[in-house]
Amino acid sequence: MYKAVSAEEAVKIIKPNNRVYIQAAASASQLLINAMSARHEELRNVEVCHLHIEGDAPYANPIYKDSFHVNSLFIGKNVRHTLKAGNGSYTPVFLSEVPNLFKRNVLPVDVALIQVSTPDKHGYCSLGVSVEAILSVIANAKHVIAHINDQMPRVHGEGLIHISEINTFVEHSTPIHEFHMPTPTKIENKIGDYIAELIEDRSTLQMGIGSIPNAVLHRLGNHKDLGLHTEMFSDGVIDLILKDVINGNYKGINAGRALTTFLGGSKRLYDYVDDNPFIEMRSCDYTNNISNIRQNPKMVAINSAIEVDLTGQICADSIGADIYSGVGGQMDFIRGASLSEGGKAIIALPSTTNKGVSRIVPFLNKGAGVVTTRAHAQYVVTEYGVANLYGKTIKQRVAELVKIAHPDFREDMERTYFEATK
Repeated sequence: MYKAVSAEEAVKIIKPNNRVYIQAAASASQLLINAMSARHEELRNVEVCHLHIEGDAPYANPIYKDSFHVNSLFIGKNVRHTLKAGNGSYTPVFLSEVPNLFKRNVLPVDVALIQVSTPDKHGYCSLGVSVEAILSVIANAKHVIAHINDQMPRVHGEGLIHISEINTFVEHSTPIHEFHMPTPTKIENKIGDYIAELIEDRSTLQMGIGSIPNAVLHRLGNHKDLGLHTEMFSDGVIDLILKDVINGNYKGINAGRALTTFLGGSKRLYDYVDDNPFIEMRSCDYTNNISNIRQNPKMVAINSAIEVDLTGQICADSIGADIYSGVGGQMDFIRGASLSEGGKAIIALPSTTNKGVSRIVPFLNKGAGVVTTRAHAQYVVTEYGVANLYGKTIKQRVAELVKIAHPDFREDMERTYFEATK
């Protein structure tokens, strides 16, 4: 009844002026992406829409600007250049609301490109390591093309679709995109120390993928009964789960399960989550729903920033006016953790950039985007300590944040702020 075709044959359904959505993160199918990109000479004005995706994005090459336009809902390194080159755009949106763009037909999708596991005996395929908004996309797309990959893990939770929901499929065995965490620096380890001290036993964690979250995880080996309710995780949680440090026993929602909407890391991670009932993948409008997040007592949200001003405004998506990443799920979890009983919302960042520029600033740079407002900010952590802003006046916040700025900048930034606000 169902017959596989080649990738080249499958993408022929894509027509000029179509909108194509690509499944996010490590689930982005390089096979289908390359086949679509190879049609650049015959395609015109195709909008390619997605959250951050791993791997190459040949359609984002500015020489194909007449063929493809990139609409990023969260910007990764492989498409960041498109904003200045003119062949890309950025749509600001909370991760929790991305599925609504498709459910409400704000962004009608002509073709969805997905990557799934082989179907089981009942005909169900797993969406594997990325669920994000793809269920909403599949339900509303005119045509769904699937790359069926026997190396895609079958992950428990919401990410299952029947093969009858797929219009065209390609069968090809290929490793899932891997990436490995760099060793945390001394500064990142110091930040990890401070954050670990803020985390109590029986807390539930949200943290992203990166050196600082990795440094935090390395310091939680003696904690007890932690939970995981996050939008993403990597290899760092595996050993904590195996040691029963992360068991989810005291979560307020989805107790006894580690909840996420996508994940990425090494083959060890993909092997670990394969057919593992402890790992539960859900759509991002569930994982990032504030009313769900806040049900976890002692919810701890750990997020990063590009810069923080002395009143607590947090820029996390741009460097000045240049968009760097996206809003993502930061506000979803900052707010959810803040409303949780005993919850803590943490922003973690080194005090300076690699070039020695202070990331604690009197005022945000011109054009910088405020992802988390000063009213939402709670804890800010650098290698110099922890600033608790909750319930603090502006003047008290300035004093708290100056203390955790790099010593070389403290006096000047305080003077600059107060002279400008006289």
